[in-house]
Amino acid sequence: MSYREIYEKWCTDEYFDEETRKELKALEGNEAEIEDRFYRQLEFGTGGLRGVIGAGTNRMNIYTVRQATQGLANYILSQGGQEKGVAIAHDSRRMSPEFAREAALCLNANGIKTYLFESLRPTPELSFAVRHFGCISGIVITASHNPREYNGYKVYWEDGAQITPPHDKNILAEVARVTDFGQVKTMEEDDARAAGLFGVIGTDFDELYLEQLKKQSIHPEIIREAARDMKIVYTPLHGTGNIPVRRVLKELGFDKVYVVNEQKYPDGSFPTVAYPNPEDEKAWTLALKLAKEVDANIVLATDPDADRLGVYAKDTKTGEYVSFTGNMSGMLIAEYILREKTKTGTMPENPALVETIVTTDMAKAIAKDYNVALIEVLTGFKYIGEQIKLFEQNNSHHYVFGLEESYGCLAGTYARDKDACVAVMMLCEVAAYYKLQGKTLWDAMVDMYEKYGYYKEGLSTLTLKGIDGAQQIQEMMSNFRSNPPKELGGFKVLALRDYKEDVRKDMETGETAPTGLPSSNVLYYELENNAWCCVRPSGTEPKIKFYFGVKGDSLEDAEAKLENLKKAMTE
Repeated sequence: MSYREIYEKWCTDEYFDEETRKELKALEGNEAEIEDRFYRQLEFGTGGLRGVIGAGTNRMNIYTVRQATQGLANYILSQGGQEKGVAIAHDSRRMSPEFAREAALCLNANGIKTYLFESLRPTPELSFAVRHFGCISGIVITASHNPREYNGYKVYWEDGAQITPPHDKNILAEVARVTDFGQVKTMEEDDARAAGLFGVIGTDFDELYLEQLKKQSIHPEIIREAARDMKIVYTPLHGTGNIPVRRVLKELGFDKVYVVNEQKYPDGSFPTVAYPNPEDEKAWTLALKLAKEVDANIVLATDPDADRLGVYAKDTKTGEYVSFTGNMSGMLIAEYILREKTKTGTMPENPALVETIVTTDMAKAIAKDYNVALIEVLTGFKYIGEQIKLFEQNNSHHYVFGLEESYGCLAGTYARDKDACVAVMMLCEVAAYYKLQGKTLWDAMVDMYEKYGYYKEGLSTLTLKGIDGAQQIQEMMSNFRSNPPKELGGFKVLALRDYKEDVRKDMETGETAPTGLPSSNVLYYELENNAWCCVRPSGTEPKIKFYFGVKGDSLEDAEAKLENLKKAMTE
């Protein structure tokens, strides 16, 4: 069927509710919008769905959510996992509660038990719930840090991590087979409850989650000593972090926590920010204003589903607040954990630090300093979560800490996804530790640069929306792959890793070797003088991403090198 025929069907078929049909009929005459909504089925990628909320096959709505869930249900049934059930959570975004409920009822109609959180919860709490309840799978309705018009649908497997091979490809194939809404099952909530299929997770479970967070604290006595003089400003950016973050900080002894009142409560329209992302400088306006008013030591922001943490800390020399990248805050926590576990004799045997290939190379230097294995994985925290499972299966290592550059990290193994709640807690403990030494987090970061080198990383993205966008991105990747540069930003290209082809090629000798990681459409350029860059299409958005890393002799030197490399690569 053509997009126009599908549009007509949605406008007239009584399977679709009256509100949906009304929304679509109002588009008559706007052919470009109709085409964009119906030219394809919203793609179910290796992590799930993500798209603009609205009526149409290329939008997030109850019908596309049901369709994806039917595919997941079919796979669960093929694995005999219906008795184990599925845990489901959602964030504060528009339509999130409705999508979560629809997913549950579709699974219930397929005879699969569900455990639905009674209200919004952080994504990492869902990861914890999957393993706690012994579920075969989990679903989170969230678009993470995307703009307000988006929502999404992320799938987890029984290890508590987002789906990885072979389950990701197998689920994707099952979803692709659901080509007609007549194949999609659903049922009434009252009937699902009566059948014992529709379970609800209440606030009692939050206590279990918070206990796991507090177990990660290494020096609670330091917090008690330093907290009375520490001022923390926090914003949940209208998302799910408000209650768990404030509770864990209070229970550990941080009593001077100032929450940005305008951004305290959940609101899917995100009225105070255009982009609810702690990586976006504009999202910090209100938090930094409050920080200056109360003279805060540290300023923190979590994204809507509370799996990413952004940080500002005061530079005492200038009195200004300095922005920390995810690499910087992650390194502060990582070194603190490695140093203090080594010092207190609590470091496990065969410890491992896990990071993605586009995360800072400072991690390698720190891991070497503390004689800890450094494991690199593909981009995506699901691969870090997967390593925890593999460590437990083969007894090769003990997970100590994991991080990715995009503001995500995890201390502990209670969850298998990044957790901003535990990141807040650990970073505040790190800040307390240094406060007792008369240092700020920025002072501590400078000390790390002096010790390990001035590592600096950056990210540049190019958005290509619409029908032609995906094709343009694939053409760019093909061009990078077939015409590798010999020099970038003044750095000689030493080797090219093509993860799609699973080959690392030495550009001088021509020798090749396997990358050792799963197939993925990613190109990584190893450059001289500890520099590197990487390019890959986004798995959740119509973007192509460019990552860069350098090592300088000073902050200024590193910044200059990074800008040259970024300019050369993006041009």
